[in-house]
Amino acid sequence: MKRIVFMGTPDFAVPVLKTMIDSLYEVVLVVTQPDRPVGRKRILTPPPVKVEAEKHNIPIFQPEKIRKDYEAIKEAQPDLIVTTAYGQILPKELLDIPRLGCVNVHASLLPELRGGAPIHYAILEGKETTGVTIMYMVEQLDAGDMLAKKEVDIEHTDNVGTLHNKLSEVGATLLKETLPHIFNETIKAEKQEEEQATYAPNIDRDVEKIDWKKDSREIYNHIRGLCPWPVAFTTLNGKTVKLWKAQIVDKQVGSVPGEIVRHTDDQTVIVTCGDGKGIELIKIQPSGSRKMTTEEYLRGSSDRLPVGETFDSD
Repeated sequence: MKRIVFMGTPDFAVPVLKTMIDSLYEVVLVVTQPDRPVGRKRILTPPPVKVEAEKHNIPIFQPEKIRKDYEAIKEAQPDLIVTTAYGQILPKELLDIPRLGCVNVHASLLPELRGGAPIHYAILEGKETTGVTIMYMVEQLDAGDMLAKKEVDIEHTDNVGTLHNKLSEVGATLLKETLPHIFNETIKAEKQEEEQATYAPNIDRDVEKIDWKKDSREIYNHIRGLCPWPVAFTTLNGKTVKLWKAQIVDKQVGSVPGEIVRHTDDQTVIVTCGDGKGIELIKIQPSGSRKMTTEEYLRGSSDRLPVGETFDSD
């Protein structure tokens, strides 16, 4: 039986690991990130892949820096390394260990959206389709030869969470279909066209902030493209408001980007976008508070989100 080392960390990687285990492949070692403090109480929490590996009594290796500490992988003598959202760049010395190479399950249709946040950027950029690519790993980021692809539609109502779940399951199924060809050494690889490469870097604070001067479709995609993590935000009178859910009001509502308009029922808040159309805020999280519907927030005080106030755009 061929020996596999699996490297992955978040929820996205768990179905891939489970598929290999359920298909009776010999996963001899799971490599994942170290346990990290999580939440306000900073509770030390294992990554989801570790939790899954422990259920099956698979040995676990959690190096802080894989570039300097990969002896345990060498000792496992893998025929193949499979990675999915591991979270660290692998050195060439590690890539050269397995006889059949290292393959990665990546959440985009390469060469589009190389990098750490392809699911976010697929929605942020307003794409109607994305997918999963299985590729050989090389030193350059997500640039290896492609082994298999599967396209996935992006629904108008999808956010990062729902698209994440779709792609995770598709990735697991695609890997299951691809592994026999890798092990039989009948797989045919296709080179990526470098001139078509685009990038999806990790999300930083600047990306999270809404620019109300953009049009309503861009802002709608921005909100769902960052939900449920890390969540888009705006500011009003210097205080942060996170925007969890919204919808487009497909008509002209105003002329000042970021201006708040409230319907006469006092339960709906619409914000003017750069194209004059509106975004209705459905779920928000005011600074220092929990996530709630806008209707619930307005019931707390009639002075909240007053008509005529303007969210910051810069």
